[in-house]
Amino acid sequence: MERNVCCFFGHRTIIETEELKSKVYEKIEELVTRERVDTFLFGSKGRFNELCYIIVSKIKEKHSHIKRVYVRAEYPIIDDDYKQYLLKLYENTYYPDKILGAGRAVYIKRNFDMIDNSSFCVVYYNDAQPLSDRRSGTKIALEYAVRKKKEIYIFK
Repeated sequence: MERNVCCFFGHRTIIETEELKSKVYEKIEELVTRERVDTFLFGSKGRFNELCYIIVSKIKEKHSHIKRVYVRAEYPIIDDDYKQYLLKLYENTYYPDKILGAGRAVYIKRNFDMIDNSSFCVVYYNDAQPLSDRRSGTKIALEYAVRKKKEIYIFK
């Protein structure tokens, strides 16, 4: 784990407001300028990830050293065309070996990998948001990050 790495995770759907965007922007800017975070790990499958990607990309215009890394939960092996496509959007991509064979838990295990490789977690978690009867993957990841003693910033 490196001190200068931050990951993002959250519910697939979010209540997107200007206040949320502003607060997330401020936190990411603070992580870059005060905590010297230079690498951001992104998953997929959610609007919060998309929002954070847009914000980090905007901040990258001022801080060009920032790296965006896409952590894949699908496609352990990718061809050159797909890799080149991803590298137009991100500075790097990888598939964690330890999630091979994870089945339905693949996104949870991918999030665990991102948490393990980060010092900071920026999370969208709204416990009032309606969830299905099963446990929320975001809640599972958040509990894991707490157990791992990460610095966590929660937005809702």
